[in-house]
Amino acid sequence: MNSDAAVEQAPPALHPLRDRSFVLLMLSRVCSSMSFQSVGVAIGWHVYEQTGNAYDLGLIGLFQFLPMVLLTLPAGHVADRFDRRSVVIVCQIVEALTMIALVAGLWTDTLTTTMTFAGVALLGGTRAFEQPTVSALLPRVAPPATLHQAIAIASSVNQTAFILGPALGGLLYGFGASVPFMVAACFFIAAACAMSIIKISPGDPLREPPTLRSIFSGVSFIFDRPLILGAISLDLFAVLLGGVTALLPIFARDILQAGPVSLGVLRSAQAVGGLSMSLVLARVALGHNVGRKMLVAVIVFGVATVLFSLSTNIALSVFCLFMMGAADNISVVVRTSLVQLSTPDEMRGRVSAVNSLFIGTSNQLGEFESGMVAGLMGPVAAGVFGGVGTIIIALIWARIFPALRLVDTLSGGAKPK
Repeated sequence: MNSDAAVEQAPPALHPLRDRSFVLLMLSRVCSSMSFQSVGVAIGWHVYEQTGNAYDLGLIGLFQFLPMVLLTLPAGHVADRFDRRSVVIVCQIVEALTMIALVAGLWTDTLTTTMTFAGVALLGGTRAFEQPTVSALLPRVAPPATLHQAIAIASSVNQTAFILGPALGGLLYGFGASVPFMVAACFFIAAACAMSIIKISPGDPLREPPTLRSIFSGVSFIFDRPLILGAISLDLFAVLLGGVTALLPIFARDILQAGPVSLGVLRSAQAVGGLSMSLVLARVALGHNVGRKMLVAVIVFGVATVLFSLSTNIALSVFCLFMMGAADNISVVVRTSLVQLSTPDEMRGRVSAVNSLFIGTSNQLGEFESGMVAGLMGPVAAGVFGGVGTIIIALIWARIFPALRLVDTLSGGAKPK
């Protein structure tokens, strides 16, 4: 052999969108997410048509939230113990069967509000298993070198579902109450089919039995790592304080003097901002100083929230919401990358479950917090309070979590001194 033979180098990683398994994973994800979003609109409209009671609309959210709180941590253990594709497929089939059951109830005129709430609770339970499992699958499909691009693309898929799903649900409902549920059933089945043909290398399943210690090990893992704890808790408190989504009807009607069409534009603006930024990040890497960039993004989110709250011009309000979505997406990509790349594969299900629980809690409690503060102080003061609070949280977190401030790359490496 020639002693000067070139050392064989590993081929460069493919862009995620050139990987068949990643594309199938995204197809499954968008079909499932769009179905869930469209069905949420259809269920809300149907229940309100049945009862005319706004309180029942609140119960829909409650029946979605409770299964998530109760089942998310056990779901993380399941995601680490069993084949993740199989877990997701079972969830999507159960979701499709739930849609079929709702359609049958509508066709036979036997669907009561109680039965609808039961269907909502079943959907909430399956989502509690599906979401962390899909998140834990992503690093198995996308190699570490392209994970930031994969996360940005996955985020754009979610944002697209958040934009198109509700509109699709409302449009289909106009053709008949059962139509959105039938279409959702077809999408859930399509999602399961796409998931079933994804090819990934088999991992080592978790051998630990389902004890309380095992189930809560994801919590312990996060609290033992200041970088991950800082990233997740920053997002929790920023969204908890800075969210204004629940107040948009008040701003649209009473402050901007606009109608329901403008409300729809306002509700879409933040998702459009998030989608736009995710498309940028799918092509342009964040590079170095990602911890500082995440903190700056949260501060921008807070500033945009304050400006939105003070705005009396709908164009400025739409721009502020767009910037909030774009800044939030940077935070999402950094946080998700740090969590996924800092977590061993055998723990990803449980850690993703805790992350999902934090995100769900911040969204649900954030809307509750916004409503309560708005009731006490008015919507403008509530929005300003939340935005300023978000900025203060970012500054405090930069101080008490130096690992977050100093992290240099998405793999969790600190900047050399």
